[in-house]
Amino acid sequence: MNTDTPHSDTTAGATAGTTPDTTALRARWRATATAAGAAHDPDPYADRLLAAWAEPHRRYHTTAHLAHVLDRLDALAPHAADPTAVELAAWFHDAVYRPDRSENEERSAALAERALAELGVDPARTAEVARLVRLTVTHDPAPGDTDGEALCDADLAVLAGTPQAYAAYAAAVREEYAFVPDEAFRTGRADVLRQLLALPRLFRTPHGAEHWETAARHNLTAELRTLA
Repeated sequence: MNTDTPHSDTTAGATAGTTPDTTALRARWRATATAAGAAHDPDPYADRLLAAWAEPHRRYHTTAHLAHVLDRLDALAPHAADPTAVELAAWFHDAVYRPDRSENEERSAALAERALAELGVDPARTAEVARLVRLTVTHDPAPGDTDGEALCDADLAVLAGTPQAYAAYAAAVREEYAFVPDEAFRTGRADVLRQLLALPRLFRTPHGAEHWETAARHNLTAELRTLA
């Protein structure tokens, strides 16, 4: 399920307006790539990924969103079968992003396949990373897909932010879709929010269900009222 706008791709951007520590992000990428078995220097790939996440047209799908997802994964890693693959998928899941296009996840997954193969990451893990990136089209992991549950919950976690953080997220999403007329945006956004609220569960991990579900539903309901 697309969760930002009438035709967009992911939901959960968290810390709109903040600037994460790129030095810390580079160090984290290096550690994750090394744990994944990278046979070559991972640093140039960090530079390319961080440059992609910092493209000027982005307002929500930024390095702040990347940092937020990685931070949420710290709490969800014990749930995942392959936490390293999940973390790599987080790095790639919005690496290719244009708000006026619908193939962002597929192009991001293809980028992961190329980059991880060049780095020498095991083909099976590379395939798992690409699968997880593609899963962010729907945020609907199959029962028992613990890697998918961890990634999707981390990506959706901003929905459970404070009212102020959620408002900043929603405003950033609107800025990314400034080319969409107000009426069309309100209609599409309201449809997405109703679909989310109709789900039996927004979060699939025990941690997400316990800590994020209630707040997320409150925020979604409050935003929906503003669009009526």
